[in-house]
Amino acid sequence: MADKRTLGKSDLHVSPIAFGGNVFGWTLDEQRSFRILDAFVAAGFNFIDTANTYSTWIPGNKGGESETIIGNWITQRGKRDDLIIATKLGGDMGNGKKGLGATHVKEAVDASLKRLGTDYIDLYQAHYDDPDTPVAETIETFNELISAGKVRYIGASNLSAERIAESNRYARDNNLQGYISLQPLYNLYDRQKFETEYLPLVQTEGLAVISYYALASGFLSGKYRDKADLGQSPRGGSVKKYLDARGFRILDALDNVATESGASLAQIALAWQLSKPYITAPIASATNDYHLTDLVEAVSLHLSNEQIARLDKASAI
Repeated sequence: MADKRTLGKSDLHVSPIAFGGNVFGWTLDEQRSFRILDAFVAAGFNFIDTANTYSTWIPGNKGGESETIIGNWITQRGKRDDLIIATKLGGDMGNGKKGLGATHVKEAVDASLKRLGTDYIDLYQAHYDDPDTPVAETIETFNELISAGKVRYIGASNLSAERIAESNRYARDNNLQGYISLQPLYNLYDRQKFETEYLPLVQTEGLAVISYYALASGFLSGKYRDKADLGQSPRGGSVKKYLDARGFRILDALDNVATESGASLAQIALAWQLSKPYITAPIASATNDYHLTDLVEAVSLHLSNEQIARLDKASAI
């Protein structure tokens, strides 16, 4: 059973791994999604992250497929209050439906609630910034949703640190709720932007950090060792950039720790993140029982200080 962590300045208690819902309706059909979600919850986890745009990149999809599958599962399973459901808006849903303006936010939340089969979203996140909309408008609209009981807390994903800080200043000055969480790209390879741009803000604002691509699209699992391996998965194309000297140095360090600990590379890469006091819950996906075991086992894997230092050094910029 996974020990829960408090999500920033909220009363939400989440498992130390969030399940990444981008695979639902993409690499997992509904039946297999249900089975993975059942196993995830049975292992003591409760945190599921998705977005309204998942999975618009698939020909024939229109977005909302992931939320719909999660909603159908919740309806079948029940016990909604045992779960922490996070979703996002702001990405392009087609027909001009995008951004963080008041009208779109109000339409988007109702559409997500309907697909998710629930009357509230625990964490509603701005997926991408909308520079054409003042932060005041977005924050005020989010707070209307909170007052209406449709949303419990709000978070930010791919907004700049400056925009998040500006948003939270406005919220404080007007006795409104600001962003309690940040969802950044962060893993052993992708460290620089988060650690230089976002970490000071995280510490100043007390933000929860829910890192995405925690396994660098599967690269940190060790399954991609050269370009010939890229065809193993639909995600292979996004892994090519990691096949450089630094990437191989990271894999070597992971291999060494794996030899010492008996743990898989994926478990070690997640445990490295979980050792960082500023990380609340990395987001990772699973498409089979083997992958799910990695998520579960990572939580109880305790790396030594020397192993963490070795991984820090191998992945240093």
